Amino acid sequence: MNQYVTGAVIKELREKNKMTQLQLAEKLGVSDKTISKWETAKGYPDITLLEPIAEAFRISVTELISGNTIHNANVSANMLKSKFYVCPICGNVIHSMGEASIHCHGVRLSPLDAESTDEHHMIFIERVEDEYYVRIDHSMTKEHYISFVVAASSDDMQMVKLYPEESAEARFKIRGVRRIFFYCNRDGLFFIDPVKGVDDKESGYDDSKERRELEQAAKMLFG
Repeated sequence: MNQYVTGAVIKELREKNKMTQLQLAEKLGVSDKTISKWETAKGYPDITLLEPIAEAFRISVTELISGNTIHNANVSANMLKSKFYVCPICGNVIHSMGEASIHCHGVRLSPLDAESTDEHHMIFIERVEDEYYVRIDHSMTKEHYISFVVAASSDDMQMVKLYPEESAEARFKIRGVRRIFFYCNRDGLFFIDPVKGVDDKESGYDDSKERRELEQAAKMLFG
């Protein structure tokens, strides 16, 4: 048990919940001296107390054993604030609408930090009737590829999984899409806001001729 819940974690959670050692002890059916022993590393709680301890602090068992509590202020579930996690072992893609404690294959995953697209990760977006046609100018080899593309609105999420040796492209219903995310297996997560990208219809970039000219210029500049 000492591998998972330390006395320091118990003390931190107890103080955060404004509990005395006696109050916590009464909730768990142990003595306050027992709580003191845990917090001074002179003893450890039995594994059967894992769930009662988590309940006392109003957190999940996962949060308790990870030592990190989740403060999810995103109660409105705004998809634009979504977080993405990718397992480095199996490539599993996990999405959450707020903070979470995510594990896969025994590895605790950190949320990906999305960066603005750059010259090495150029994305072209074209409006075709009620859809966005998205193409990413990127290699799709087994070693270096785009893993997934996501179109997010405030209340909806559309995801397309991509695979090596296939095209880096996807189609999404426009329906309020305000941000496009895509993930490069080497360089991480990127994003672009369609209305600010090369698909801006008002600026003329939606025109196929101009879009192709832009693509050709990009290839000449960046290869």
